[in-house]
Amino acid sequence: MELRQLKYFVKVAETLNFSEAARELCITQSTLSQQIKQLEHEMHTTLLLRNSHSVALSEAGNELLPYATRTLKDADVCIERINDLQNLLGGVLNIGVTYSFSPILTETIFEFMKRYPGVRLNVSYRPMTELMELLRARKVDFVLAFKPSAPMPDIESHILFQNCLAAIVNSSHPLAAEKKISLESLSRYTLALPSKGLQARNALDRITAIRSCPLKIHIELNDPNILLDLVRQSNLVTVLAEASIHNERGVTAVPIDSPENEMSGCVHTLRDSYRKRSMQEFIRMLSGSIAVSERIRAWI
Repeated sequence: MELRQLKYFVKVAETLNFSEAARELCITQSTLSQQIKQLEHEMHTTLLLRNSHSVALSEAGNELLPYATRTLKDADVCIERINDLQNLLGGVLNIGVTYSFSPILTETIFEFMKRYPGVRLNVSYRPMTELMELLRARKVDFVLAFKPSAPMPDIESHILFQNCLAAIVNSSHPLAAEKKISLESLSRYTLALPSKGLQARNALDRITAIRSCPLKIHIELNDPNILLDLVRQSNLVTVLAEASIHNERGVTAVPIDSPENEMSGCVHTLRDSYRKRSMQEFIRMLSGSIAVSERIRAWI
């Protein structure tokens, strides 16, 4: 059964006249008759009762008509939806984001929503390990996170910008005037750190293990926003990616002086997977955003 055959059947059912139906369909009457007969043959029943003077629907024809009409409408809607997706007039874009990327993402989210109001955005903020599982399960279309320490064969990572770990302090803290801070100097301060498993903490733990430099940890939290609030209101020091304080007031980032202190901000996708048009456009806008451009200039 083909959509074309259903279309021909519905038109004959509407007009109850083969000549008129053929004219409206812009085909010959013989082609129309042949296609209807082929449909009847495939369905093993008579759909139209014909004689030399009239055409009528059989019992089977009456039963088929509403389903055929609905199928043709659904097919038209399907085509419209695909066209909408290609033109970014509809669809859903699922984005996975680590907490450190939150400040960088905000600008692009607002701009994308303004430019493409028909596309619904679903944004999930979670630790990287959870986001990668969502990506593998195709529950998010891409993930924004720093490059993992170990390669993932099924994941492609495209670098957006280079970044570094930094000691984050309030703007009046003695460290705020420093250009860099060593791990040895950092170990003299009381720290409020992101929880183990978050990317900034993983990177810090790798560096301190290499340098055998223990730190004075007073509190651990899995929410960078609360960490920043604590820092603003106290002399506590936290350690996050420098990008985490984009557009944040009252805090200063002091890069940690260590050769292992590089962090690559990346877009992660499933290897050889389909790239939604909306995803490509969002990443293009993010790459050209002020937030990402500032990270690139700061690194250069």
